[in-house]
Amino acid sequence: MANFKEVLKNRNFFFLWVGQIISQFGDRLNQMALIALIYARAPGSTFQLAKILSFTIIPVFLVGPVAASYVDRWDRRRTMVCCDLLRAVLVALIVIFFISSKSVWPIYIIIFLVFSVSRFFVPAKMAIIPELVSGDKLLLANSLSSTTGMIAAAAGFGLGGLIVERVGSSGGFLIDALTYLISGIFISMIVTRAVSYFKEASEKVPKISSETSDYTPARPSISRAGGDFGKITQIIQRKRTLFAEIKEGWQFFLQDKDLRFVAQIFFLLWSALGAVYIVIIVFVQRTLGSVTQDLGILAMTFGIGLFIGALIYGSFGEKLSRMKAIFISLGAGGIALCAFTLGLKIFCSRFLAAGLSLIMGLTHSPIIISSQTLVHEVTEQKMRGRIFGSLEIVAHLAFLLFMFLSSFLAERVERFWILLFVGIIMTIVGWGALLLKVDKRGVRA
Repeated sequence: MANFKEVLKNRNFFFLWVGQIISQFGDRLNQMALIALIYARAPGSTFQLAKILSFTIIPVFLVGPVAASYVDRWDRRRTMVCCDLLRAVLVALIVIFFISSKSVWPIYIIIFLVFSVSRFFVPAKMAIIPELVSGDKLLLANSLSSTTGMIAAAAGFGLGGLIVERVGSSGGFLIDALTYLISGIFISMIVTRAVSYFKEASEKVPKISSETSDYTPARPSISRAGGDFGKITQIIQRKRTLFAEIKEGWQFFLQDKDLRFVAQIFFLLWSALGAVYIVIIVFVQRTLGSVTQDLGILAMTFGIGLFIGALIYGSFGEKLSRMKAIFISLGAGGIALCAFTLGLKIFCSRFLAAGLSLIMGLTHSPIIISSQTLVHEVTEQKMRGRIFGSLEIVAHLAFLLFMFLSSFLAERVERFWILLFVGIIMTIVGWGALLLKVDKRGVRA
């Protein structure tokens, strides 16, 4: 705990940390409001829930690549502040104009815009951390940032479940807008040098001018034309540079063996998360008989488990191979998911479910912290925005595919069996990779 306090003495990191906690809380509160909104219109439908949540993920593919490249060009602090303010306005619009509408499509569009803006915020947040802390504090900073952020997310689910159960979707959206505003204020207090890795074109386009002195009236027109031509040329060059930067980021991502391994871990973990996410929401709703309240409590205990896991791994993580930590956690997480599913099905106990949810959180912390730290260690600072953007695409592609697959199956197969199957697969993969001594390049040691 003393080590974490030392990191938080860094004023800039402290403001980022607080802003992230508030923003993450708002994100999850937003999702609880969406869950309640869909439940009111199509109770028990996994497919309808998957459909609206897909609008939070599609921006990763459409906006993510361009956003990640621009993050490496812009002042990352200013980018995050602008993102928070825009998200506050957009979420408020849902309540002002569309919450009472019979059609849900306007809300889908605004949710799409909110999470499109988030595509700029997330890589900027991840890329700025090494600019705020020294190299020897990077693992601690990542541990604190990742896990407290997830705790805030879990609290957003937990308190959000209670809030939405009482004030409805409208109240949830309004509080969410307020959290984005407060987050933007905290992040604006970060003082750091603006770093831009965008290189202007070295070749300047000369202005076109006339050397003729006997036709004076024509000179201003020609000069303006030359200036306009030069500006147009520079815009074209910048666009070419943007696409070149995106291509460079993906080439680096695909060629680096360490990053490819991290991408495989992200794909596996988010596939499991996508397969479980929608199904477990409806499973808990049906088993415990509430819309958001029990979901919130279980998410909160999951967050407490994440925090405990972060404290343990942040203190002793350097003594354990990152690969072993990932695989042990994956296998243990699979066992915990199986136990949660069986326990809730057989005993229908809120207390047992909360305890097992805490254990699941405890097992997931090392996976997230180790993966993010590996990316920081193997990526140049000027590439980090694009690399995290690429990982976002990989992770959310896995999540989206398996979310729709499991929601489709859940309309035909009992949800209990889907959750149990995912838990068994996680257990086999985690402990199997550990026994086979798979190293970080995905080959046998």
